[in-house]
Amino acid sequence: MQLIISEKPKVAQKIAQSLTTLEINKKKGYGQAYYFEIERKGKKILVVPAVGHLYTLDEKEKSTIYPTFDIEWKEIYLVTKEGKYTKDYIKTIEELAKKASEVIIACDYDIEGSLIGYNVLRFAIRKKDGKRMKFSSLTKEELIQAYENRMELDIENALAGETRHILDWFYGINLSRALMSAIKSSGRFQIMSIGRVQGPTLNILGQKEIEIKNFKPTPYWEVSCIVKKVRFLHINKRFEKKEEALKVLEDSKNPPHIIEKIEKREFKENPPTPFDLTSLQLEAYRAFRFSPQQTQQIAQNLYENSLISYPRTSSQKLPSKLGLNKIIEKIGEQVQYSKYCQKIIENRWFKPHEGKKEDPAHPAIYPTGLKAEGISKNEQKLYDLIVRRFLACFMPAAVKENTKVILSCSSQKYFAEGTKIVLEGWQEVYGQYLEKEENNMNLFVENEKVKIEKFSLEEKMTKPPRRYSVASIVAELEKRSLGTKATRATIVETLFKRGYVKGKNSIVVTSFGLSVLEILKKYAPEILDEELTRSIEQKMEQIQEKKIEPQQVIEEGKNILIKILEKFKKKEREVGTQLTVGLDNAIKENSILGKCKSCGGELKILKFGKKQFVGCSNYPNCKQTYPLPAGAEIENLNKTCPECNTPMIRVRRRGKKTFEMCLEPTCKTKKDWTNNNTNH
Repeated sequence: MQLIISEKPKVAQKIAQSLTTLEINKKKGYGQAYYFEIERKGKKILVVPAVGHLYTLDEKEKSTIYPTFDIEWKEIYLVTKEGKYTKDYIKTIEELAKKASEVIIACDYDIEGSLIGYNVLRFAIRKKDGKRMKFSSLTKEELIQAYENRMELDIENALAGETRHILDWFYGINLSRALMSAIKSSGRFQIMSIGRVQGPTLNILGQKEIEIKNFKPTPYWEVSCIVKKVRFLHINKRFEKKEEALKVLEDSKNPPHIIEKIEKREFKENPPTPFDLTSLQLEAYRAFRFSPQQTQQIAQNLYENSLISYPRTSSQKLPSKLGLNKIIEKIGEQVQYSKYCQKIIENRWFKPHEGKKEDPAHPAIYPTGLKAEGISKNEQKLYDLIVRRFLACFMPAAVKENTKVILSCSSQKYFAEGTKIVLEGWQEVYGQYLEKEENNMNLFVENEKVKIEKFSLEEKMTKPPRRYSVASIVAELEKRSLGTKATRATIVETLFKRGYVKGKNSIVVTSFGLSVLEILKKYAPEILDEELTRSIEQKMEQIQEKKIEPQQVIEEGKNILIKILEKFKKKEREVGTQLTVGLDNAIKENSILGKCKSCGGELKILKFGKKQFVGCSNYPNCKQTYPLPAGAEIENLNKTCPECNTPMIRVRRRGKKTFEMCLEPTCKTKKDWTNNNTNH
């Protein structure tokens, strides 16, 4: 009997369905656990899911001290209450393993999936050897191929994963305990965390925040004019002295006003490259405002429904062995894509435009060609984005024409320019996800005398650098080789949970986050060192390539950490005092929501146990109050309601949808709210 271990229940079902033409028997295991029993060529096969990680690292003996390094793998249900459900699956695997003559690991083919399978093999099944199925999509053909061509166990992948988990535990637990111990020494309790990737990430965001805070805007002036409703800007673009701009403006008013020259330039725009996970996260954020973590989860759902290939990849390559022409033919059976697929097939455009990035485990993200049915609205959106991007890779370059019109106003020169599409190429299929370009340049003819509708002199201010969004910081981490494709989104989410950062469309580092950052710079700068984290990631690759032993990497990382913690411990009380000041500033910063409409005082969040409400600082002279949801986390949005001019807040409640609202209960924006409304 063969025992196949998959990573998720849905994948287990897909494997079972693919490997037999006979009936699939869904069998009950212990408690809530289940598995699938099939027969293939007279051989009995059991496919059982591992429901993700079944084992986690924990101290051998529980403690609250730091540093602590005496750890071991334990069943996850013994460590966390949330992991209670895993007990049934572990018991089921242990029981089934007694009858197995061969074990096949069919978890995701990356270091996390390899570690999940390896831990099941050694702790639940108690074997050292097993076979490995490698696949990038859950189509029947690929799963059969992966089963028929199963490989030796990818032990190096698993050991690299184990090494990363051990080092992440060492750094995460010890540094977090150090911070919490410090703040506790000042008589306060606050859940805090920092880790070997969290630290550099907070530093990147913090440096940007400091740059923005220190930015001093300077004025400049733009001189422009309107001709045929088209704005022409002075050829100098900006003037740093108003006097110069005024002189140019006066000179420009003198005739003649003539279209001096029209310059046309044709250029090609190559198709985009296939999606890797990071570029998918960036594009989904731009197109739909999906957070990176949301995109990752939706993509995982599409993968488990056999609609796309494995999403956690860093590859921008689509090898021909995938049978790309057959995939395009299958996609062409869906009405909304048929005309594009037909064009690709008729012209035999089967060589995709690829990027430089490669991933030894998986190709770029691609649709399998199966029709998307019975999926959610958000899944449909992401599926369409992936399909159109995939098809765009095979289509020819778009041809565009840029037109620049030079306007002569006496001795002064102005310009306007626009771009138009000459040949759509790949934009025919992907154009709905691109910004539309306007071009009114065909209104003008060389040597034409024109009437100036209006001259303008505008004073503008230089702007500070843009903050990172939740998507662009993930891309920045990849660019700097910090974290992994699977963990970057989670790292950013953790910074939000700890109160180090806030914001929706752009990330703002809070006073508390800046305090934590300043303390780490002063007492443990190594934690912010990108090179330290990057070198650990590089060593993971060396473990996978058998160039270095895992224990050597663990010992090196541990020794660096011991030195950091020794320095930190000597300054614990100082650190605690500074953390408390930062925490108090952050609480004050978030609790003042704005001005009271009744008296001009400050509206503050007031808490009494789990109950909270908004009151005025001028109480008892002003008794203005507003209710707040009990037990919710309230974030100040620093803006007022467009309907009633009352301050607005963002409300977060565990397990419920996050929403924004103004404080005024009778506001027009709440007229459709009911007591059963999820937003109320």
